[in-house]
Order: sequence, then C-alpha cells, then structure tokens
Amino acid sequence: MDNSFLATLEKNLEGELLFDDLIKALYATDASVYRKLPMAVAYPKTVGDIKSLVKAANENGVGLIPRTAGTSLAGQCVGDGIIVDVSKHFTKIIDLDVDKKQIRVQPGVVRDELNQYLKPHRLFFGPNTSTANRCMIGGMVGNNSSGTTSIQYGVTRDKVVALQCVLSDGSEAYFSNLSKNELAAKTNESTLEAGIYNFLLGELSKDEVQKSIVEEFPKPEIHRRNTGYAVDELLKSNVFGGNTDGINLCKLLAGSEGTLAFTTEITLQLDDLPPTMAAMVCTHYHTLEDCLADVAPVMEHNLHTCEMMDKVILDCTKNNRSQLENRFFVEGDPAGILMLEVKAQSKENLDKQISELLSTIKKSGLSYASPVLYESDINKALELRKAGLGLLGNMVGDRKAVACIEDTAVALNDLKDFIGEFTEIMRGYGQEAVYYAHAGAGELHLRPILNLKKSKDVTLFRSITTEVAQLTKKYKGSFSGEHGDGIVRAEFIPLMIGDKNYELLKQIKSAFDPKNVFNPGKIVEAFPMDESLRYEIDRSEPEVSTLMDFSDSEGILKAAEKCNGSGDCRKSHHMSGGMCPSYQATKNEKDTTRARANALREFLTNSDKNNNFDHKELKEVFDLCLSCKACASECPSNVDVATLKAEFQFQYQEANGYSLRSKLFAHNSKLNALGSLVAPLTNAIYESKTLGGLLKRGSGVAEQRSLPKVYRFNFEKFLGRHQSKSSIKRQKVVLYIDEFTRFLDVEVGKDAIALLCGLGYEVRLFFAESGRTYLSKGYLKQAKKLVAKNMVKLASILGEDLPIVGLEPSSVLTFRDEYKRLYHDEKALEKLNANTYLLEEFLSEEIGNGKLSSETFTQEERVVKIHNHCHQKALSNQKITFDVLNLPKNYKVSIIPSGCCGMAGSFGYEKEHYETSMQVGELKLFPAVRKSEEDVIIAANGTSCRHQIFDGTGRKAKHPASILREALVAQIT
Repeated sequence: MDNSFLATLEKNLEGELLFDDLIKALYATDASVYRKLPMAVAYPKTVGDIKSLVKAANENGVGLIPRTAGTSLAGQCVGDGIIVDVSKHFTKIIDLDVDKKQIRVQPGVVRDELNQYLKPHRLFFGPNTSTANRCMIGGMVGNNSSGTTSIQYGVTRDKVVALQCVLSDGSEAYFSNLSKNELAAKTNESTLEAGIYNFLLGELSKDEVQKSIVEEFPKPEIHRRNTGYAVDELLKSNVFGGNTDGINLCKLLAGSEGTLAFTTEITLQLDDLPPTMAAMVCTHYHTLEDCLADVAPVMEHNLHTCEMMDKVILDCTKNNRSQLENRFFVEGDPAGILMLEVKAQSKENLDKQISELLSTIKKSGLSYASPVLYESDINKALELRKAGLGLLGNMVGDRKAVACIEDTAVALNDLKDFIGEFTEIMRGYGQEAVYYAHAGAGELHLRPILNLKKSKDVTLFRSITTEVAQLTKKYKGSFSGEHGDGIVRAEFIPLMIGDKNYELLKQIKSAFDPKNVFNPGKIVEAFPMDESLRYEIDRSEPEVSTLMDFSDSEGILKAAEKCNGSGDCRKSHHMSGGMCPSYQATKNEKDTTRARANALREFLTNSDKNNNFDHKELKEVFDLCLSCKACASECPSNVDVATLKAEFQFQYQEANGYSLRSKLFAHNSKLNALGSLVAPLTNAIYESKTLGGLLKRGSGVAEQRSLPKVYRFNFEKFLGRHQSKSSIKRQKVVLYIDEFTRFLDVEVGKDAIALLCGLGYEVRLFFAESGRTYLSKGYLKQAKKLVAKNMVKLASILGEDLPIVGLEPSSVLTFRDEYKRLYHDEKALEKLNANTYLLEEFLSEEIGNGKLSSETFTQEERVVKIHNHCHQKALSNQKITFDVLNLPKNYKVSIIPSGCCGMAGSFGYEKEHYETSMQVGELKLFPAVRKSEEDVIIAANGTSCRHQIFDGTGRKAKHPASILREALVAQIT
C-alpha cells in the first residue's frame, strides 16, 4: 500500500502521527494473542484531528483502529491501518450535573480516576472491570464493560446517556434518546445520521426481522451479552413496539467496538455511592456442582458481589508466602467457594441481610461452612481470589493460559448444566477446567493452557473455541459476556445469532460506515480467529545468549514474552503503586513496562543483526526506564524490566561502545574513593560554579543538580569507641558499609553503628561495593567479577550464620536480587538471601520477637513521614520502616503514598533526563514534602531519594537509622 499520504496527514494534525518502526511495534499487540503491524499511530488533540483522520482513511482505503489503554483481550485494538490513541489528549472531565447525576467526559478518562473525582459528590460510575485503574471510559463503552458490580449496577450500556461522535463521512452526530416526534424530524434531514435512522426504522420494524432477533439472540435475562450489535436492545423501544419511550442509538453503539462511529464525548448516568457497611459470606462446598446449585437461590438476595473461585485457584495460593494470611477464612479443602457480599447503611439492616442470606444457604444444605467477613477481611478475601488468578496465569515457558472461551455467559438456571457439559468438553481435550466466575451474572472465565507457537495447539485453539461456542448456543447464552467479540470471537457471530441476523449486522455496519474505515475485521467480515497470532507458528526459536542468567524464564526472550499486555503499567500516579514512573510523567505508551517488553520481544525475534540487541529502537524504549523494579512486583506477570534493561545495556554497549559518562557513573565508587583521599579539595571543586559547572558539562550532568560531597572516615575506629561503651549485650550482627555509605553518606553509617551499639548488638563491619553502579549502567562483566569477589569475602560470615544488615536498599537488596543472575552457587545464594536484611527488616524482626521495646527511646512527640526506596517497595515491604519508626511511642508515623522519587541513581543527574526526573518527583513526593510542617521529620532510606528530596524541595530527609539514633534515650558520643 502507498503510505505517502501519511506525511501530508501528519502536517494537517494538531496532534502527532508517528510511523517509525518502534512505535508500530509497540502498537502491534494489545492484551490478546494477536499481532498486526499498523501503518501509523495517531495521537489526536482535537475533534478536527479526528475528522482529518477519517477523511484520510476514506480517501486512502485505510482502517482507523480506536484505542485507549489497549487492554482488550479479544484483539479489538490491533489492525493494519492507523491506530488512533485518544488516551493522551482526550482526557477531560467536561461537565458534572449533580442533580441529574450525569457526567460528560472525553473517552480517555480513566474509570477509577473518574470515581475519585466523583467521590466528594457522593456519586460513582458503577461498572467495574479488573482493569479499572487504567482502562478508560471510551474503551468501556466500546466493549460494553461490566465487572464484579454488574449484578447490582448493570453494564456500561445501561449507563450511557449520550454520545458525541464523528461519523464515517466526517460529520458529527449527537446520539441520545429521541422521542417519536424527534425521530420523525431527524429522519427528514439529508445527513448520514438521518440515513442511519431511516435504515434502522425500515429494517427493525419488520415482523420477520424482530422474530428472528428474539429467537436467535441470547436470552434477555443474561444482562452480560455483547454478541454482535445490540439490535435486541433497540427492540425494547416503543418505536418498534416495546415498552421504552423513544430510541437511543447509544444502546447500539455501546459494545460496537468502535466499528460504527468514533466517539469524542460520553455522557454517563451515575449512581449514589454504595452503602458504607459491608459483609461477605464465603460459602464452602465439597463439590463444584453443589457450589453452582446455590447460585440461583442466593441471587434472590440483594447481593453486591457473587463471585466464585475453585480449588485450583485456591491451591495456587497455598504455598505463596504473601497470600497465607489472606487464606484465614478458608476451612478445610473446598472444591469451590462463593463470595457473597451484602451492603447496608446501618448495622441493623446489615445483620438482617446476613441472617436472611445464611437462612437461604442453610435451607439448601449444600454448603459445609459459611464464615462471615467484615471490613478489611473482605479485601483480603478479594485479594486472595485476584492473587490466585495471577499465579495461575504467570506460567514459565511457551504454554500459556489463552483467552478465547473465557467470556461465556448463560442464564443462572442453566449455569450448573452448562458447566457440567463444559467440563466434559475440556476433559476431552485433556484440559483441566479452572473455574473462576462472575457467578451471579452466569459468566464463566476459563482459559485453556496452549502453546500458540505450535500448529498442533493452534488447531486446538480453534477446535476448543468452536465447540464451546456451539455449547453456548445450545443454552442460548452469550459467547461474549464482557470482553467483546474482537478477532477471537467475531468469526462465531453467525453461529451465535443465525445467518439472517448476521446479514442484518452487516447492513448496519454498511449504513454507518459504507467504506469500512472504522475498525475493520471486527464484529462483521471478521478476521480469522487463528491467524495474525502474536507468534510465528512452528518457528525456529531465536538463539539469544546473555551474560546474566535468565534460566528461571527459560531465557531472556521468554522473560520478555511473559508480558501479556494487560497494561497494569499504565496506572497513573493517582492510583496506588509505583509502576511505571516514566509513563506517569510522560503518558507515552513507549514508557511503559509493556512497551519495553514488547519492543524487546519484537527486535530479539526479528533481528537481522549478529547482536540481536543492537537496535536503536531498543535504546530509545529503555531510555526513560528508571530501573525502579516496581514492575518486578506489581506486574501480574512479574516482568522485571530493570534486569532486562541491564542486560540490554551491556549487549548494546558491547556492540556500540561505552560512553565517557557511562564509565564515570559505572566506576563512581572508585572515583569517590579517590576523591575522599583529598575530600576538602574534591568538595570545593564540586561546589565551585566554575569548576563544578565545567565538570557537569563535560560529563553530561544536569547543571541544576547539586553534586554529593565525599568524605574520608574511619568507621572501625568509630565502632571501637561505641562498642566498648555499650552495657547491654545482644546477638552479633554484621553491618554492611556499602559504597554509598562509605564515601557519601558517612553520617548514616555512623548513626547506624551508634544505634546498633546503643541497642546492645555486637557489631562487625563488612566493607564492599555491591555492584549497583555497574548494574545500572550495564557493566555486567565488571559486576560479575565483583559478585564473585564479594561471595568469597562473605563466605566466613555466612558460615557463622550471622545477619548481614544493610543501610542502602539499592545496595543490600542487590545481594538478594541480581546476585542470583551473576553467580551460580545456589546454596551460597540461598544462605545470602536468608541472612541479608535491610536495617529496618532486621529491627522489625527483633520487635516481633519481643527483643526491642519503646522504653529505649525518647518520650518526645514528633511527626514522621516516610518515603521508601523503590527497591524496598518491590523486593521487601514498606511496613517494616513504619514499624521501626514507631518504636518511640509518641512518634506519629505515616507513609507518603509516593512512587519513585525520580532520581534513580544516575538517571536524575543526566542532563537529558533531568526534566523527567523532576516531573516524576512532582507527581506525589515533592508536593507531600512541601505540604509538611518544618518540624516534621522526612524519612528516606535511599541515598538517591534524600538527594532528590533536597534538590526538589530544599528539605533534608533522614535515614531511619539517623532518626532512631537521635531518639535513643542513652546517647553514646
């Protein structure tokens, strides 16, 4: 196809139009199993831009694929035309009418952020998907999303009041409810919109058409149904003999997956916030059949949640340390559990609902246990279900849980029989059926385990999907309950609704979009469901050698392929968690964990170079990665981009050379050691505007940055003085003096020694570089040598089984993290992992064992606010710092809900990254610090974090060791 028109189109847009290889690779996939390389990606800024895109699409026979967060599971967001991403600029909340409980928004508004905005008005938008912290209203309308709340609040289609759209001829249309008189006036106009109304009036008024729809479409009581276009919903209008006044084409557009019109504004009907008091009854069953049999009777109650999890999911959490406490309510070994939530505004009403629900459960006699959960325990149970699903889907190797039949919905009375037959189908294919369901909605989620790189399993992919479609049709169910038709299920629409109705859908598509420019290949004239897959079938696997050990993922390529595209990394700073800080600052898809994993997969797989990593596109996509490691814990697939980046940097630099600045930062510890020998002179140079400025410019450091001072200090002598004066005697500990503490943060090291000695510990010092500076700049050969050297030095300490306590998270946690990829003595590594502690981890454990108390510390009242290091958040936890800083009993301690500080080692010093670094700091951290009173203690255990806080706010943050040392009652000077 001739793409020369793209250059002209680019000039005509106020927004951006990109068509480089990297951006096309990033948008070739969504959260489905499909891959289609687009010709370009547009980021429109105005409605005029969208009209220009529509005009160009019509003139050049190109499809427009609308996209928000790109979390679609059925392939709705992939195509070989122009991807139109509205998530960057169409993000405004336009108008709120509190009296009508209606809000008008642009399609790029995030669902959970909308509800944050609405909360002060006691309103919220009900439909709640598992992706609610990053999915957007436009995508929810296109997909007719529902989620766990649908049994109480309905689906998105129920909430759409009006849609402002651009039609396929570039005209604008406002779709809302029209009375019969308004409809008559509309049909007299000479517009494409009028033509659409006239066509629908002509067709849907026919008795034979209505009869065919009623006979073939899913049962009307199944409220989760997205099969094709919702013409069955239009028949409810009194225009066609139904009971609903007027006609609203929003019913048709919701769930149409962007194939009929391009939405620019959405008006939603809101609900009052749910009641504040809640309880969850968790009914346990010995058999799945008994579990399913109870669904219909319990749904007679006013439930807010009716979810099911089975034994397979529960078993996934048995050996997961982080989930053990969330299993507190599980009694025995149930085959299935129903999670039934009721809510009320008063305790009396809540107790009444619980009593009535338990009475129904007792009457059936099928459940053997029905514990009732309240408050935070409800969230623990929901977290257990969510974690079990995540663990189930996080599989090593090429066999994956494949989304194809996970969206079936049937009437509640059919659920038990349907699942019985469903199980037999799965058994016939050698698949273990895993059941997690929105049971109250009759919707079942199951993904067969397949390797779609192999033709045999691709054949099974089609066969299983076809047979389950036929079973769903037998029960007159919906094959697309909430995840849409897309590519994976659109091919089965004729089977699900009959050929006549399918022809009607094709005519509707033609009436709206005669040139097929809106999201072609979805809903009608569908792409084949077993083609355009993410991976080449029966391919010869690329051989990619690495210096780091990626055997836990069967190699670095499969480590990247673990990313399923769910887009958890697209959370904004308004949501909890820290992934992904550069995306939070830039809002560019390029700066997500997903993009980095996708790019690495694309270029490692399709490289024509001797070194598969030698691609400038990879350098670009990793450029703004701060190596915060939030992805290692927050990504449901545990895609550790920081480690992928370290390997990439090494491989790329091996092919293209190492820059002077990289060398300076990588060998920074050695330079600090040298500088400390003449510390006064070194610091004078750093502080000099002339010499310091010259040094910054020559090394590519941002001129706005302050350079950290270096020091020369005898820690052993300091320890000797403090150790001899300590009267209490506790266990021996090894205090790790890392490269940052030794030469930059000397005061922190001194405070840690004084604290531990003051608490009565027998302290031994261990000096060593951790290798963090080498790892951060991709100097893996040097890092590997250093690791081997350190393991030899640590052998005697590990032999004595002594705790190794560290101060700088990025250093000490390297022992537990990257060392396992650079050293191959598993027993020694296990010992190191078990014996290595952050100072706060060690003290927290001592508190738990009753060895430390508040009596040792001051009675003074102080307020402390904590910002924890990213690596601690990812590889340890934040509560340990909170616990130890609460040792002084009158200290009021809170954790700043910040993500990454933005410094990230050398990242924030580099002149081209300075602006992004400060933007990240401004998201949450800097405002929280500035808002704090001057006498509030800001705690930060990371050296980079403290430096960033000072540069960004002028406030000096303290390490927890320093705070506790100052709070000791008996000070040794």
